Amino acid sequence: MQVVARRVGASDRGVQRDIARFAGAPHVIDPGAEPLEHALEEVPDSPAVFLIHPRAGDPYLGRTALLRRRLKRLFLAGKRPSRLLNLRDVGVRIEYWLAGSRLELALVSYELARAHFPASYREYLKLRLPTYVRLILTNRFPRTQVTNRLAGTSPSYGPFRTRSDAEEFEHALLDLFQLRRCQEDLQPHPGHPGCLYGEMNMCLRPCQEVVTPDEYASEAARVAEFLSTSGKQLIESAAAARDRLSEEMNFEAAARQHKRVERIEQVLQLRGELARDIDRLHGIAVTPSAVSCAVNLWVLHRGAWHAAVPFATGTTADKSVSIDQRLREIFTGFTPLPVRPAERQDHLALLVRWYHSSWRDGEWVGIEDCGRIPFRRIVGAISRVAAGKSG
Repeated sequence: MQVVARRVGASDRGVQRDIARFAGAPHVIDPGAEPLEHALEEVPDSPAVFLIHPRAGDPYLGRTALLRRRLKRLFLAGKRPSRLLNLRDVGVRIEYWLAGSRLELALVSYELARAHFPASYREYLKLRLPTYVRLILTNRFPRTQVTNRLAGTSPSYGPFRTRSDAEEFEHALLDLFQLRRCQEDLQPHPGHPGCLYGEMNMCLRPCQEVVTPDEYASEAARVAEFLSTSGKQLIESAAAARDRLSEEMNFEAAARQHKRVERIEQVLQLRGELARDIDRLHGIAVTPSAVSCAVNLWVLHRGAWHAAVPFATGTTADKSVSIDQRLREIFTGFTPLPVRPAERQDHLALLVRWYHSSWRDGEWVGIEDCGRIPFRRIVGAISRVAAGKSG
């Protein structure tokens, strides 16, 4: 029987019904049909994610840069004695998804691993959750915490490249404010021994009842505002005070405010390229596509990835409409999908892995305000990726 790759239909999907965001419908090969050698010759030797379903047990999930060569090794190695893995007598179905970029490979692998290995997909993918600085507002006396878990009730700032980066940022952040650094659940009373930071006037000393809970909450609100605006409000107020003092010829006070502005900027430099209030972490990854004369636009909204939007370039593009206008039409109709906190943690882990890797392909365009999308930067990124000048 002749074997051809085909798209899976509605009756074939089974477990695939939950795989829609990144993976889509796969190409399918039946290894039991003959001749298998001819079928594998028709498979493109391109980057892809593949699933091999056995007669019993869990499927084999893999990804490769050369799909045809990998499948031949797995299914045709038995013609002569070899220690290579041979699945010809085991596999009953091959499914594969072509990918145009390493980001697409990672996202499709993630979607498939979650569907087929829900209890162990992170271990299967070796997915390491990134680190955040969390402001715990549920505590009577709020404090910060370095963690790799997101919490819906407390704002989180990140993701950071490493835990040490997050700890360094947290320490520098607290130097700007008088929030407590102790991790204990406070039972304030005047006889509390306090700590060194209180003696250095770097903490409001709520433990010793030096301030009221409302006064301490006001300082915590300032920290929350700093994190939510990435320090914008604090810099603007310090710069305005510096300019006002200079006009009043109070140069010593103006110099102190200038140093404060510099300190704030130094703190913000420690956050890295990606760290933001997670609810305000938006961006677009422009990557190559498996389809010729096209690129993929991957939208990250509030720290969650959404399905790729194919964007035609070159001879396939509609020349009567500008790239800028086509982009505006895409984002006008964009509707973000709800994502559970655990899934968002995974999406951010995939972002950090791709963005900070030496093998990153494509370009990242961060978006500070969803109401002001930087279309010119996106157009430039599309042009460079289409020309193969990115990465």
